[in-house]
Amino acid sequence: MDKLRNYDVSFSGLKNGRHEFKFEIDNTFFQLFDTEQEFTNPRIEVKVSLDKHTTFLEFEIKINGLVELVCDITNEDFDYPIENEIKILVNFGEEYDDSNEDVITIPTAEHAFNVAHLIYENVMLSIPMKKISPNVGDEDLKILDQFSPKDIEVTEEEEHESDPRWDALRKLKDNN
Repeated sequence: MDKLRNYDVSFSGLKNGRHEFKFEIDNTFFQLFDTEQEFTNPRIEVKVSLDKHTTFLEFEIKINGLVELVCDITNEDFDYPIENEIKILVNFGEEYDDSNEDVITIPTAEHAFNVAHLIYENVMLSIPMKKISPNVGDEDLKILDQFSPKDIEVTEEEEHESDPRWDALRKLKDNN
């Protein structure tokens, strides 16, 4: 967790009300998580808005930027826009609990809330399963469709053909 300290939002000492924080996210941020990414060259700006109340905290995290993806069809790199917004309510309690996706409980003695995992998860969830470049034209899609596997139609005749060995076993089963 020490390597993610730069993404702590310190709320102790702040007056009740709205406070703004800004983070610039690039490759060094994603290297902190020791996982393989499906993208390169992230250029992301994160704006964190903290609305501090006496007994709880409200976080609004806006993620905006670009990542570079490789097109599944043409194998060319292209920039993909990342835009996401999440709202999290942070309560104080006995121990850390993030089992509810909208409400996180942190120990009462905490003085800062780390937003790194929330940023990471929301960027990763913004990456599409199918990565298709906006430059892919109709011609590329026709070629892809032409060479993609076709559904095999099974005729009724093939469906009802039976193997004589199985028929013999079925007769034995039916006799019992």
